[in-house]
Amino acid sequence: MKELTLDDVFALYEQYGTHHYDEDLMQLSHAEQTGALARSAGASDALVAAALLHDVGHLLELAEGDGLSDRTTDRRHEARGSAWLATLFPPTVTAPIALHVRAKRYRVTVDPAYRAVLSPGSVASLEQQGGALAPEEVAAFEANPGWEDAVTLRGWDDHAKDLTLTVMPFASYRPLLESLLR
Repeated sequence: MKELTLDDVFALYEQYGTHHYDEDLMQLSHAEQTGALARSAGASDALVAAALLHDVGHLLELAEGDGLSDRTTDRRHEARGSAWLATLFPPTVTAPIALHVRAKRYRVTVDPAYRAVLSPGSVASLEQQGGALAPEEVAAFEANPGWEDAVTLRGWDDHAKDLTLTVMPFASYRPLLESLLR
């Protein structure tokens, strides 16, 4: 089996980044906006990388041919994406990716008004992903290393859906991503 490279990551975004998942915005634009929000907030390089790559699992679904079919099932893109990236990047990058869906569920649980911030696509996927967390799930989520970074990433994720915003291109993140490679 071929070892994953950073070029493979860039090729995935090049080939499938123009697709939409459950939003009006292209996957590539959403990644760029999320990365830009992290960068402008002064986040660590690892968290900027996590923000940029957080939805890579959706692109893997497209590449594997199952991302355009039934949208009523949670395909756990966060687990798929973080596992795929784990050979390239440290847990400081992959853990927030793995937790960003639970972070949405967590935020809705601890702040019910947060649901109003979610886009229609995020509201629909929230229900597929299990909705609000049970009290024991809140405690389990908070026990994860890096859970705060996942909650922070989630905020950028929810605000990175502007159809008119232009930010730095995906390729501009190559040096940052290269600096984080294992």
